Amino acid sequence: MQSKKIIAVPTNIITGFLGVGKTSAILHLLKNKPKGERWAILVNEFGEIGVDGSLMVGEYSEHHGVYIQEVPGGCMCCAAGVSMQVALNQLLKRAKPDRLLIEPTGLGHPKEVLKVLSAEHYQTVLTLQKTITLVDARNLSDQRYTTHDIFNQQIAIANTVIGNKMDVYRDGDKEKLINYVKSHSQTNANVHFSHQGNITLSQLAGTTSLGLPSKSHHHETEQALIPNLPMPECGFIKALNTGEGFSSIGWRFSSKKVFNYHKLQTFLTYATAERIKAVFITELGTFGYNIAIDGLTESALNDAKESRIEIISQQIDDSLEAQLMACIIY
Repeated sequence: MQSKKIIAVPTNIITGFLGVGKTSAILHLLKNKPKGERWAILVNEFGEIGVDGSLMVGEYSEHHGVYIQEVPGGCMCCAAGVSMQVALNQLLKRAKPDRLLIEPTGLGHPKEVLKVLSAEHYQTVLTLQKTITLVDARNLSDQRYTTHDIFNQQIAIANTVIGNKMDVYRDGDKEKLINYVKSHSQTNANVHFSHQGNITLSQLAGTTSLGLPSKSHHHETEQALIPNLPMPECGFIKALNTGEGFSSIGWRFSSKKVFNYHKLQTFLTYATAERIKAVFITELGTFGYNIAIDGLTESALNDAKESRIEIISQQIDDSLEAQLMACIIY
């Protein structure tokens, strides 16, 4: 039996800085995925562990027509330009999708991702549609964002800018974002506002304007293999990464290690970081956690192969490991 040929798969990049709600937006889109369609999600993370894929798989699986592949370990086009292509090719072959969504890390270079996707090899395979950039308009009052090249590049390549978390905006935040987009993005870029990543399928449709860089960006690092390493006898693996002014620390834990739910709540509530994502197997069930500037959100998951956590901060607290290990029951 001849396999289905993969041609002109509608493809969207959904980007945005740390903690802006990219994963929530993709999960919302998946809730509204047309019945019978197969969607492929390529997820890139700054940290070496890879948590987003576990969060999504905890809610959606191939049984739902959702196929997920991770490329952890930094900007996927730089840290692993080859790895991105390998992961993408594997995902396309496995999913034969009706739509492809790509979520680069919040600290990645989206222009480089566009460049990879527009290469000759993919010109008949993919149809690049709108690039969506999520922005928390409150960050426009913080020079750590407005002077950060990645933050501005994400806005510059957007066909549509989504002002997310609008329910917590202050007076003038919406207007500030509209004006910032006018001066930093493409002339035809649209601005919309949403809450909890609530974007519609119709916002994905339409062609993208590539705006590709004339000069490529590269990191001389090896392909990240941490998520695929066999679990050692100690029952956990630790990994570190640094770049773009941030550091990450993460752990994978064997499924045999069960965490105390209430101790985890305390740890996650008081841990200081710009971004924390986690999936934990506890005595009360399996839960996914998402922590950003607005606090902690928790979701019950159907299942997880193991517990994982990734912490991103400008300065990592050395005491985090001891605090986390104290949450293990056995």
